[in-house]
Amino acid sequence: MHGRPVQQVLGESSPSHPNRWRILGVLVLALLVTSIDHTIINVALPQMVGDLGASAAELQWVVAAYTVVFAGLLLTAGSLGDRFGRRHALAAGLFTFVAGSVTSALAASTTMLIAGRGVMGVGGALIMPTTLSILVNAFGDPRERATAIATWTAASGAGIALGPIVGGMLMRSFSWGSVFWINVPLLALALVGTMHLVPDSRDPNATRLDPIGALLSIIAVSSLVYAIIEGPERGWTSSSTMTSFMIAAMAGAMFVRWELRRDEPMLDMRLFANRGFSAGSVALAMLFFAMAGTVFLQAQYLQFILSYTPLVAGAALVPAALGMILGTGVGAHAAGQVGGRIAVVAGTLFAAAGVAVQAALIDGTSYVPTGVGLLLFGLGAGIAMPAATDLIMSTLPSARAGVGSAVNDTVRELGGALGVAVIGSVAASTYASNLNGRLDAVAGLPEGVRAAVTDNLGAALEASRHLGASGADVAAAARDAFVSSMSGSLWVGAGLAALATVIAFVHLPKHAPPAHRHGGHAAPADATDQVAPARVREPVMSTTTTHTASPLSSPTGDAQLEEATSAHAATSAAP
Repeated sequence: MHGRPVQQVLGESSPSHPNRWRILGVLVLALLVTSIDHTIINVALPQMVGDLGASAAELQWVVAAYTVVFAGLLLTAGSLGDRFGRRHALAAGLFTFVAGSVTSALAASTTMLIAGRGVMGVGGALIMPTTLSILVNAFGDPRERATAIATWTAASGAGIALGPIVGGMLMRSFSWGSVFWINVPLLALALVGTMHLVPDSRDPNATRLDPIGALLSIIAVSSLVYAIIEGPERGWTSSSTMTSFMIAAMAGAMFVRWELRRDEPMLDMRLFANRGFSAGSVALAMLFFAMAGTVFLQAQYLQFILSYTPLVAGAALVPAALGMILGTGVGAHAAGQVGGRIAVVAGTLFAAAGVAVQAALIDGTSYVPTGVGLLLFGLGAGIAMPAATDLIMSTLPSARAGVGSAVNDTVRELGGALGVAVIGSVAASTYASNLNGRLDAVAGLPEGVRAAVTDNLGAALEASRHLGASGADVAAAARDAFVSSMSGSLWVGAGLAALATVIAFVHLPKHAPPAHRHGGHAAPADATDQVAPARVREPVMSTTTTHTASPLSSPTGDAQLEEATSAHAATSAAP
């Protein structure tokens, strides 16, 4: 979802496109590929260490580059489609994603790979909001539209869950580049379908673009992530690290000031004055923080420590997806019985317990703590996320559903990027510290080899193969240091998930806002609970296609958009 409200008459019938189901197939294919790329990369990381000589920091950047750019542009990318045409925006996103995939697949260095991943993030930011906008224009019948939205939502969740498995299957026969080459034929097919089947549509009332806001947000987030990732290697108090932190703080402050002064902000900062909205958003961000950081380390643990193949390692991450599926059903029932606040509190507590199980019990010999921990985390996230999303949406007037859903998507992406950066950096720092002490007992280790060995586990295992008699001691020491550092790092994720529990308990509304309801979602009873700045103009999505024109909005339409957002949040969290 993008930063401006998307409103559509979803409760009333309007003419549907004759090729709507074919169009849905094109949209689902495009979304499926971009969703898979959130997680497919994890199982390829260990092989990149050997083939590209990737350092610990570079591995973090390979994962984070896609998410940072994706999150930074998500709020404004949908506005490009509204203004210049959604079919053109989708085609541009598909072409950009293919270009980034080819660049990544052909990368001969980690720098080129990271750049390619960033280009893929640009494409993904264009594709994701545009597919939903096109969908609601193509389906005029409310029941058909509900089915189409459910299919779109399922594709997003399925892609993220399937990513590690697909990656493992590819790497069973091919190199790590195959996780990018697989995108090319699939997105080429989607591009052909877009040009031949998808009708063009745009919003005649589209808001002005905010390139300055988008640039400031990317500078702030990328500088912060850079400082966190590079801190262990360059030193936390080094001039480059401190400068990056200062740039992040200055760009963030400038972004907030800029958005507060704009008549049509990319992100309305006044929304965060609502405690329920802020608490729900922070809780979601913390959950994704814990999840992304955990999966980043587990992908290496399963292959480097437990010696799993990429395929088996991908399958070993599936319990989180299974837990998510179970948790979503349980969470929907629990929220109806005991309220959304209790569901979020219980879900985040389960998630924290899942990470804590892994932190406390992983020992380098058994998969059981990993499997149980991932299942618990997935169950908790499945319980918490739909309820948290619904509470976020219910704190807003129905006319602001699009803004709420945009922020909902963005905070999850930012949480994931920071999770990889922070948990990965803590792991890298403690790994180097732990291993340096253990290597003192290894005689005759060259200084250059020592530096490589202490950078990351993959490099240590590769170096140990060429060290003769001392190689076994170095490999054992490196594995012990990694398990120890991973345990300590996962406690950070567990702590953040536990903090999300406290925030949800203290700040989320104890009861859903009463009074009247808009399309099934509660509207704030007290005017002070609403955040609707007078200067912000809310654009309306036009259904201007080749055969319809109905630029109306209704409470029912907002309700179905909110339900689509809640379902998307529930299914897009599985690693």
